[in-house]
Amino acid sequence: MIELFDRDKKEFNRKSSKGNQLKWEKDGIWYKADYTGYEGLVEYVVSHFLMKSSLKDSEFVLYNQEQIKYNSQIFNGVSSKDFLNKGEQLITLERLYQNTYGIGLNNIIYATPDHEERLNFIASKIQDITGIKDFGVYMAKLLTIDAFFLNEDRHTHNIAVIMRDNGEYRLSPFFDQGAGLLADITMDYPITENVYELMDKVQSKTICQDFDEQLKLAEKLYGTTISFSFNKKDVDEILNNIYGYDKVIIDRVRDVIFEQMRRYKYLFV
Repeated sequence: MIELFDRDKKEFNRKSSKGNQLKWEKDGIWYKADYTGYEGLVEYVVSHFLMKSSLKDSEFVLYNQEQIKYNSQIFNGVSSKDFLNKGEQLITLERLYQNTYGIGLNNIIYATPDHEERLNFIASKIQDITGIKDFGVYMAKLLTIDAFFLNEDRHTHNIAVIMRDNGEYRLSPFFDQGAGLLADITMDYPITENVYELMDKVQSKTICQDFDEQLKLAEKLYGTTISFSFNKKDVDEILNNIYGYDKVIIDRVRDVIFEQMRRYKYLFV
């Protein structure tokens, strides 16, 4: 258990559509507390499943489970190493576009009727601004992760690049998966409801409201960009390491992952 204080607390303008989790930074380690459900569990398991994918370790943030004591309360949550180097800052696509063109990127996207054009627009404009090559491939990887793990909170305020102090840019590792796997049991996905009916209700937010459509468009433009190599035994091993959560939550996460393995079996090698 780690005890954290107000001096460690961090505030951000970059908000989730459901508000902000408590976040802290201490000695180069970031901490996040659960907010609407079991976000910490999701961050942990998703990052450990990504270890069993075609992604390089540098392409995603690895999260570890934590119990956090703050203001005499105990929270479940996660920790991760700071992935920014000295002189670097994280800048969301929304703020980057606003700073460059004086208008919000999200407004432009949703004023464009064709969904494929939306994705093309994001990829091309961010590549033009930053000089980062193959930003479309990066977006395709992100949309694959979000579709598989049902991350409902991926919008232009929640996709970012890293800006160096010399004005150059680099890709950010994939992070912030906590809104996936039906984690919000407080508002939208009560633990007592049918898991498969809830899965059908989850909507994406990046270029449209349908995860499958987003992924198909990404694969049409950029091909299949991620493959997975875990099996059901691996799922059980990862979930058996979870602590601090009720069995009913762990069982639901297992059910969701198994169903997604069935739906997206073509992503497995």
